[in-house]
Amino acid sequence: MRKDIIEIRWHGRGGQGAITAAKIVANGAFVTGFKGVVMAPTFGTERRGAPVLTSLKIAKEKIYDLSPITTPDMVVVLDHTLLDEVDVVAGLKEGGLVILNGPRPLSSYSFPGMRVAVADVTSQAVSAGLPPGIVNSGIIGAFAKATGLVDIDVLVRAIEEEFVGKKPEKNAQAARLVYANTAIGG
Repeated sequence: MRKDIIEIRWHGRGGQGAITAAKIVANGAFVTGFKGVVMAPTFGTERRGAPVLTSLKIAKEKIYDLSPITTPDMVVVLDHTLLDEVDVVAGLKEGGLVILNGPRPLSSYSFPGMRVAVADVTSQAVSAGLPPGIVNSGIIGAFAKATGLVDIDVLVRAIEEEFVGKKPEKNAQAARLVYANTAIGG
């Protein structure tokens, strides 16, 4: 396994847009210079509200390894209630990063041996004018702030392109608000 591949697993609920969020980050990463971008949605018995996941691998060089992610470098969690249902950190590398949409302060979440970034994406997205529960564009702001892999301006442009005709300015604003309000620790 190459060490220069960054492996990201996205956890959400059916209908929250985890796959769309990963796709937007993939597009932004490619534009930024990551020539290897592989996204692999996991489809099964997904339905609105059910736990879902998708995988994203990015690298500066072409990626030939299309195998599933078993030991991600980071996990992105679009819904904090999944913490009670799914072991979202299963296989996460020591010192890995957890990016979480959660309503409580950073100090309320414990992931021993991991770095954590928390934002109340749900509230920030509503503040940006999106309906409650639309968190995919907002979590991208937390991703940008926590990782520094892809600049927020690049991701905002990717969001605007993805959501043409679907409130692109509100989705972009959600990402910017969350970016500004993401707490990062340990």
